[in-house]
Amino acid sequence: MAVRAAVLPAIGAPLEITDIELPEPGPGQVRVRLVAAGVCHSDLSLSDGTMRVPVPAVLGHEGAGTVVSVGEGVTHVAPGDGVVLNWAPSCGRCHACSLGEVWLCANALNGAADVYARRVSDGSDLHPGLNVAAFAEETVVAAACVLPAPDGVPLTDAALLGCAVLTGYGAVHHSAKVQAGETVAVFGAGGVGLAALQSARIAGASKIVAVDVSPEKESLAREAGATDYVVASENTAREIRALTNKQGVDVAVECVGRAVTIRTAWDSTRRGGRTTVVGIGGKDQQITFNALELFHWGRTLAGCVYGNSDPAKDLPILAEHIREGRLDLTSMVTERITLEDIPRAFENMVAGKGGRALITTF
Repeated sequence: MAVRAAVLPAIGAPLEITDIELPEPGPGQVRVRLVAAGVCHSDLSLSDGTMRVPVPAVLGHEGAGTVVSVGEGVTHVAPGDGVVLNWAPSCGRCHACSLGEVWLCANALNGAADVYARRVSDGSDLHPGLNVAAFAEETVVAAACVLPAPDGVPLTDAALLGCAVLTGYGAVHHSAKVQAGETVAVFGAGGVGLAALQSARIAGASKIVAVDVSPEKESLAREAGATDYVVASENTAREIRALTNKQGVDVAVECVGRAVTIRTAWDSTRRGGRTTVVGIGGKDQQITFNALELFHWGRTLAGCVYGNSDPAKDLPILAEHIREGRLDLTSMVTERITLEDIPRAFENMVAGKGGRALITTF
């Protein structure tokens, strides 16, 4: 049976909304009907070539839906179950997994078939972007790519758990390890940044500074937990230091992926401060430090993949925060869209507009 999907025909080309033909799930596979899918900056990075993906491909990696059917050997979910897509399932066998660093699994993106569907119009093979191809009415994924949806969390909200919330929460709690009373600056108030702001509040941060290029995002950031808001400029680091008795924040979380923003986040922290980089930048984004400042400031700079999270362990924790009212997913969504609206959502990302765009009509 054909389903509609957003296909990336070539790197840098416009998405095409077209019918695709999915196979029935084979051994160890699950077919899922999407209820919601978030539009993430990583999808934009795949479409413009910042990150690599075989084309033509169906993008989308942040989603939730209902199991339609399962293949032989699948026992942890059944038809009718609500599930959250896990685009980077760990193999449990590689060196990183043996160290417990499942977010760095060497085989995380090798779980899907090279070709998972065909375009109806011309029979061309399609690749699943980031394993799960969520920009479609339905998808077929490896069983490891689905996790049971948490009880008490609507599937439309649960879609955000698949990337933005795991990443933002993990950046604060796992990578930066924010402690109660510490001061935090979050650079970028998009989907991941809004999750990071809420997570800093949950961690008990005493001051939470949101930084973004758009003045219009201030109310959104403050609702997420920001105590202060700074419109990005060449004076951003100075403004943040002024808000912290000229010391700088304990922790900066960079959710943009630009060299100038990473450097500013670093400059915004105190001596001994910690900067966690979540944003995905291109190879052309070069950052320079001199040897003396590295010694003098004693700061740390760390990359952060998928929030350094283990989805199977972290989803129940996030669900509890949601049920207790500490984490509000609905407030992160500033636009509910259709598949046809994805290009406009990409444009808004580039322009720095809004929080998370969520596909809810397929």
